[in-house]
Amino acid sequence: MQSNKPKISIVVPAYNEGEVIAAFLRRLLQVIAENKWDAEVLVVDDGSSDQTAEAARQSGVRLLQHPYNIGYGAALKTGYRHARGEIIVTIDGDGQHDPADIARLLALIDRYDMVVGSRSHGSQTAFHRDLANAIYNRLASYVTRRKIEDLTSGLRAVRAHIVRQFMYLLPNTFSSSATITLSVLRAGYSLAYVPIRVTRRAGKSKSKIRLLEDGLRFLLIILKIAVFFSPLKIFVPLSAVMFLTGLGYGLVRVLLWHTNYGSTSALLISTSVLIFMVGLVSEQIAQLRFDRSEPVQPISDSLDGSEK
Repeated sequence: MQSNKPKISIVVPAYNEGEVIAAFLRRLLQVIAENKWDAEVLVVDDGSSDQTAEAARQSGVRLLQHPYNIGYGAALKTGYRHARGEIIVTIDGDGQHDPADIARLLALIDRYDMVVGSRSHGSQTAFHRDLANAIYNRLASYVTRRKIEDLTSGLRAVRAHIVRQFMYLLPNTFSSSATITLSVLRAGYSLAYVPIRVTRRAGKSKSKIRLLEDGLRFLLIILKIAVFFSPLKIFVPLSAVMFLTGLGYGLVRVLLWHTNYGSTSALLISTSVLIFMVGLVSEQIAQLRFDRSEPVQPISDSLDGSEK
């Protein structure tokens, strides 16, 4: 099933999934065999304190281990570094995703640079997470000028040389999925979505996402990527709000209160102009960075990536 340089690398980040990962990997290996894929499976154990690593080792897949818990994004990056395939598929090891859906993603990867599984309304997800994802998707759609159906999905297929191009941007947290999606789109690569259904986590496994902390981090990541790739998306609205506020306040003072225009209005308008100019400079810097960057070629050399 596996060769020295397989075409597909399936990266499975896992943290304390000892109760479910063995059954999940059996199903995943079954799907690979049924489809006769030239694929390797890499389980990245992010410092689990249970039997996750042992269960993965007994399944016969490649096992990479962190000495302690670093983060979901760090586990993905470890998988990206050691993956030998031309196509990298990521799928969470908590049993929520059906490995059979990987075939639907791979069916489109010849036409697109990245294909993402978009969780449908029939998925068994919590209401607060659905609401948060809807907000993230709207913000990301504004930044990229493309409808984002699922910003944080853990099931995706992407060309290896593309994901490695943006590894320096990826954080070590759950927001890494959002970062790679925004990075791919802002760099002009193609993206497709495939509707999927996810189930609730089996056993006692619980979500590792902290709603408030990781939610705020997601928003900051979106803002960071927006400023990094398209600064005017942030600076122009901010400048416009300050300009209109200053202008409106000044008109109220003159027309209704019959007094001077006021220093506050002048300060707001001056600040809005300054913010706009900073946005223009940032936009030029971002454009120069892209113009001077060399094309990234697919990585063809083998990665020795010692296994544990």
